[in-house]
Amino acid sequence: MHGYTANKDDILKRLRRIEGQVRGLQRLVDEDTYCIDVLTQVSATTKALQSFGLTMLEDHLYSCVADAIAEGGDGARDKVQEASQAIARMVRT
Repeated sequence: MHGYTANKDDILKRLRRIEGQVRGLQRLVDEDTYCIDVLTQVSATTKALQSFGLTMLEDHLYSCVADAIAEGGDGARDKVQEASQAIARMVRT
């Protein structure tokens, strides 16, 4: 079971909202909206995706990584390294 499984419905709602924001961006471009207004919406959409990513990361740490640590062994080390790499990718973006 993945860490997000318990909150899957809420996560899907968030993703649908983000999808709506992206479609809104398409509409703004299609309607030749002023650049700064489009960029404002890009910023809002980016923040929504970043927030979603942090929620997914937190769920992963509290479930998958915590479970692997409780089990011990190489699997724990691998999960921590995997999470560390995911954090690094998120920070670089």
